[in-house]
This record gives sequence, C-alpha cells and structure tokens, in this order.
Amino acid sequence: MEMVIWRIPEPVQGSSHHYKYRLFYGRGGKRIVGYDNERPKGDHRHIEGQGEHVQFNTLDTLIEEFLAEVKAREEV
Repeated sequence: MEMVIWRIPEPVQGSSHHYKYRLFYGRGGKRIVGYDNERPKGDHRHIEGQGEHVQFNTLDTLIEEFLAEVKAREEV
C-alpha cells in the first residue's frame, strides 16, 4: 500500500481542490485498488481494473473510502 498526497497551488485539470494524490494498493505488481486525480480525468478510482469517477469531498473522506475498498479486498 502507498498513499502520496501533495498540497498544490492550483487544482489539476479535472479537479477543483488543491491536492494532487495517488493512493495505491496491490499485490504481485498488480493494482487492485487505486485512487488518483491524474489530468485530465480528475478524481477517479480503479477497482480491480475498472475505472470510475469519484466525488472528492475531503482528504479524510477520500482516505476512508480508499481504506474501506482495500479492507473489502483483504477479506476475500
């Protein structure tokens, strides 16, 4: 697991907040859960190969959602 979060002066294209982030969980070199806001997609996540937009509210909420997705995959 890796979580990297930067405070930036201007939002990245596709996002409306002042954070750039990359949250990653994987095994054997394969991403299982990932959250990021790469340009121009903005805030989105990858769950077992499927990508979808996510609504950014706060950093705490983002991290809680990420950790919940990780926990759900660890219980399988």
